[in-house]
Amino acid sequence: MPETPPPAAVLFDMDGTLVDTEHLWWEAAAELADELRHPLTEADAPEVLGRAIEHTAAHLHRVSGTTLSAAELADRLGDSFAGKVAAETVPRPGALALLAELRDARVPTALVSASPRRVVDMVLGTIGRDWFAVTLAAEDTPRTKPAPDPYLAAAARLGLDPATCVAVEDTPTGVASASAAGCAVLAVPSTGTAIPNGSRITLLDSLEHADLDLLGRLTAVPGV
Repeated sequence: MPETPPPAAVLFDMDGTLVDTEHLWWEAAAELADELRHPLTEADAPEVLGRAIEHTAAHLHRVSGTTLSAAELADRLGDSFAGKVAAETVPRPGALALLAELRDARVPTALVSASPRRVVDMVLGTIGRDWFAVTLAAEDTPRTKPAPDPYLAAAARLGLDPATCVAVEDTPTGVASASAAGCAVLAVPSTGTAIPNGSRITLLDSLEHADLDLLGRLTAVPGV
C-alpha cells in the first residue's frame, strides 16, 4: 500500500500541549481567586483552561464581586503566569521528538496560542523558535480561542486550507477553536477535563504515540 501523504501542516497549541504549563496557568488563576475569596473548583474550569487571560480575569471579576477592575485582574494574572513560566518551562513528553520528525519530513508547523505574546516568546526562547514557520499569540487575532480566528489565521499565513491541516490541542476550548476552523484535531488532554467527540477529533493519551503517519491519516478523508 502507498504511504499516507502527510498533512499540509501541523498547528500546535502551546500550553499543556507542547509545554507543561497548563497547570501553571491554573495555579496563577487559583492564587488570584483565593485572594478574591472565590476558590476555584471544577465549575470554573471552562472559564480558565485554554482561555485567554482577559477571559479568565472577566470571569473572576464577575464571580467574586471584587472592586478591582477586570483590567487590573488581567494585569495581575498576566504577571503571575509569566513569572511561573519563566521559572518552569518543561516540554511535554514526545513534543520535541514529534517536532523533529515533522521538520525532517519538511512538514510546516505553526504555534497557535491563546497566551500573550510575552509568554509565547518566553516559551520559544526555551524550546526554540526555529521549529515554527508561524507563531500566533492572543494579540494576533481579533478573537482568540474558542473562536476559530487563530487557526484560520495560521492556515492563511501558511497559504493553506485549514481542512488539510492537523491541529494539536489539549483542552475543550482549543479543540472547539480548531474544529470550528475546519482542521482535523489531535487532542491530547493535559487535565481531567473531557474532550468532546467529533467526526474529525482523535484522542491520544500522549504525544509519545503520535507520528507522521498518524497525522497524515487524520487528514486523509474523502473530500479533503
